Amino acid sequence: MGGFIITGNDPKRVIVRGIGPSLGERGVEGELPNPVIELFNASGASMRVNNDWMDTQAAKITSTGLAPTNSLESAIVQTLVPGSYTVRLRGEAGTAGVGLVEIYDLDSVADSTLANVSTRGAVGIGDDVMIGGMIIDAGGDPIVVVRAIGPSLANSGSAAPLLDPTLELYNSNGEQIATNDDWKDGQPIAAKATLLEDRESVIVASLAPGNYTAIVRGKDNSTGIALVEVYRIP
Repeated sequence: MGGFIITGNDPKRVIVRGIGPSLGERGVEGELPNPVIELFNASGASMRVNNDWMDTQAAKITSTGLAPTNSLESAIVQTLVPGSYTVRLRGEAGTAGVGLVEIYDLDSVADSTLANVSTRGAVGIGDDVMIGGMIIDAGGDPIVVVRAIGPSLANSGSAAPLLDPTLELYNSNGEQIATNDDWKDGQPIAAKATLLEDRESVIVASLAPGNYTAIVRGKDNSTGIALVEVYRIP
């Protein structure tokens, strides 16, 4: 499950992708063989669903330069008013595997911002971690807040939340640039980053343009459902 928030005044054009088969080419084992994505608005109404990206919107998707490399992967191009949105990724016919949800901003000049992206899923042990990624475009070094949520998910109905998440942030060279276990033990943070549970984790950083990866693990090999969130602070 992925989510994102658009803030500001103008509608924003985005592309949402559901990646699976091509992950095997990057060394990922057990990739989702045929991903399906569905886009929902804040009211929970389905706005669009896609299985294979070439079956619908093929011309629009190709024109973005971000068409998936595998025909079994999914993509949606949509112009959205400011608000909250959810992307559900599943396997066709109930198949399971490792998948990737991506959201790209196609309209950087609009008076609106892709201010938050998030992913919810299972965290296991070893390499079975939760990974979130972000790309910072040229044009400034924004402050971002990265959060790893676990225990407080029980308040929203999660039966098996990750009880003690840890958070690591890496740059495009694979170098760890920050880490946090319990958020109160880390750096001072703004009110927007305040978490409900002391065991949840947060990193606040000013990031230069580039690619970044956030990894959520369970402390002491604990497992459960977690949420990784990235907020851009104006």
